[in-house]
Amino acid sequence: MSIEFVEVTKKFGTNKALRNLNLTLEKNKIYGLLGKNGAGKTTLMQILAGHVLPSNGKVFIDGSNPFNNRSILSQICLVNESQNFKRRLKIKEVLKIASLFYPNWSEETATFLLEQFHLDRNMNTKGLSKGMESALGITVGLASRANFTIFDEPYIGLDASSRYRFYELLLEEYEQHPRTIILSTHLIDEVSNLFEEVVILKKGELLLQKELDELIELNLKVSGNKAAVDQFIKGKHILHETEIAGRKTAILFGDVYSIADAKACHLEAERCPIQQLMVYLTEESGGEKYV
Repeated sequence: MSIEFVEVTKKFGTNKALRNLNLTLEKNKIYGLLGKNGAGKTTLMQILAGHVLPSNGKVFIDGSNPFNNRSILSQICLVNESQNFKRRLKIKEVLKIASLFYPNWSEETATFLLEQFHLDRNMNTKGLSKGMESALGITVGLASRANFTIFDEPYIGLDASSRYRFYELLLEEYEQHPRTIILSTHLIDEVSNLFEEVVILKKGELLLQKELDELIELNLKVSGNKAAVDQFIKGKHILHETEIAGRKTAILFGDVYSIADAKACHLEAERCPIQQLMVYLTEESGGEKYV
């Protein structure tokens, strides 16, 4: 199943959360959906999951409109940062409801994940800590085996060891039962090794969509003597640069850059972390798009 957004705009009053968005997502791939707060990420995911309607434009899943189409919406599972469950339900009731809605539901996976996160089926969701609530959301998302599984900051409240366990479990589940997974996160460097493709939004528009390997090859961070750095970056697309006491650092982006070429000029050179790269790509200045 593929996803296609065609000229999608979403307005909330006078604010445009999405602006004429064109985006295609392929099946059976892990996407990193990135951008600053207010970039439109959550709105995009809510539209995809059928929670809100676009103001203009069309959304297609395998060529069909997903809205009010239960057969399609039952193949989409969105796990939000919070408020995924009614507070009066027990965990076992949450899982029962999910099992009735998602046709690919795996009770075996749900049981395994509850054990992994130390959750008791008889616990009331009202009494869950933030970390437990996140763990339950993760459990529903992975056990749903929905063709489109979407996580919007799903691990708020989880400690580092639990977050890394989530990444391991997600990858294991994906390898055994491939599906399209969309991860929206601010902990980018912690999870970026899972991404197969990166989508970056800026002010409701698609700024960049690249395979992770390509995105890495398209950037280079060089440091060294100011004169040597200036000579090396001359004529290249400079994304960001800083200078302290005669030493300069520059980040290049938009072409295939060689670390070896930079080192041959006696410069320190490395690839820029994805999180740092996203920050500079989405800075207020500049209007470039790298779709």
